[in-house]
Amino acid sequence: MEELKNGSYTVNVSLGGGSGRAEIESPAELTVKDGDIKAEIRWNSPYYDYMEVEGREYVPVNKGGNSIFVIDAELDRELAARAETVAMSQPHTIDYTLYFDSASLRRKTGAAPLIAAAAVLAAAAALLLTVRKRKKHEK
Repeated sequence: MEELKNGSYTVNVSLGGGSGRAEIESPAELTVKDGDIKAEIRWNSPYYDYMEVEGREYVPVNKGGNSIFVIDAELDRELAARAETVAMSQPHTIDYTLYFDSASLRRKTGAAPLIAAAAVLAAAAALLLTVRKRKKHEK
């Protein structure tokens, strides 16, 4: 696979292992900068307070709501992951796998092109109204 260009993407991510009750949001958001790929992992629980992926440690990036982690990611390879949950009477570390499928990779489009298009349409509509008013007054 060729190197990804800088930008934001979405990609399907699969979670394996664990008890089968935990889920993560898919597709996940990816950010690429100079070949460095970061993925946002959003759990279906607020009780994850720690993650380890391929030996690197991560803490949640949010304070409230379901736990969110920003991790280093790699496409098309099963990544070993562990996550600690405090949902039970005492903390438990659970083994998982993560798989980011490059076949589902989609580049996100920003709002800037949409805003620019809306501005052009608004300007065109204003010009059309001005022309119609002038023609009406000329008659």
